[in-house]
Amino acid sequence: MSLDRFQSHDYLLLDDLLTDEQKLIRQTVRDWVKKEVSPIIENYAQRAEFPAHLIKGLAEIGAFGPYIPVEYGGMGFDQITYGLIMQEIERGDSGIRSTASVQSSLVMYPIYQYGSEEQKQKYLPRLAKGELMGCFGLTEPDSGSDPGSMVTNIKDKGDYYLLNGAKMWISNAPFADIAVVWAKDENGKIRGLIAERGMEGFTTPETHDKWSLRASATGELVFDNVRIPKENIFPNIEGLKGPLGCLNSARYGIAWGVIGAAMDCYDSALRYSKERHQFGKPLAGFQLQQKKLAEMLTEITKAQLLAWRVGVLRNEGRATPAQISMAKRNNVAMALEVAREARQVHGAMGITGEYPIMRHMMNLESVITYEGTHDIHLLITGMDVTGENAFK
Repeated sequence: MSLDRFQSHDYLLLDDLLTDEQKLIRQTVRDWVKKEVSPIIENYAQRAEFPAHLIKGLAEIGAFGPYIPVEYGGMGFDQITYGLIMQEIERGDSGIRSTASVQSSLVMYPIYQYGSEEQKQKYLPRLAKGELMGCFGLTEPDSGSDPGSMVTNIKDKGDYYLLNGAKMWISNAPFADIAVVWAKDENGKIRGLIAERGMEGFTTPETHDKWSLRASATGELVFDNVRIPKENIFPNIEGLKGPLGCLNSARYGIAWGVIGAAMDCYDSALRYSKERHQFGKPLAGFQLQQKKLAEMLTEITKAQLLAWRVGVLRNEGRATPAQISMAKRNNVAMALEVAREARQVHGAMGITGEYPIMRHMMNLESVITYEGTHDIHLLITGMDVTGENAFK
């Protein structure tokens, strides 16, 4: 078990922009991560096993649907508070943050936004408590960045729908109790629905041999003539607007989350540079090491400002998908570069499990791809600023 010696870094005093409540919640989550996640996460990552016992704690700190209204079991927090929670959890591990992100933005969010009142009452309170865990089925074997080309489909059979198809790269799938699934109806319109574990023909084979997100459970969703009750169909959404709305929420959370991973790498590199001596002085005394550390901190600070501003806009209902894409793309790339530079500072020790660097770096190689790849987010912002659609 490793000791978590993390110290926060706030070079531009951005805490002045936060409320006392936001800082208190952040500290609560940080303390939980230090106590429950950091001491065990390396071992679980090495074994490629999801630490399922953390689910109860994630629920208790409000990590599941923190912005969902209290009447549906959520905490009623604002968007910046949600971001701070994701930041602190990902400081522990991207895979654990993925579990919380999926539950919040890809399962609870669509049920709250697009579901019936009966669906909200049935699922949201139990999801908030971690009594039910969910996953999100959009990506398919032949449909990733182009979700409109999905082949998973539903057919109206009178008093139920028949669901067929498959989804892959699904976080939480191996243990999820429910799945929010997107499928085309007989008119070619994309519809959202809730599939429940135990429905005949619904299986969730696990994905093995991952080099990234090893402490996260990933799998497939396979639907072979699964009967979906009509009351499990989302009544208030049709088309790609539904899943893309979920992805906007998830991408925003990622923009905050990866700052936590970057901060952890920077903090470890700074401490190591002061403790490790070569040529008669600490590494921190050499110009090239100072350059690395100064650039890391600069990029982290810029990412903090970007995430905070998008959070303000989301609180005001003014954040656009392109703005969220800019934040997700920039911040993940920043975190990955910080991890790589931090690995250099640590030298050979940076590849060992004694330090979190390589685990963060491998995790971020997935984060830079999921919820929209690095290039796709560039094109989203590019289309926004030029008015030209490069996707077609």
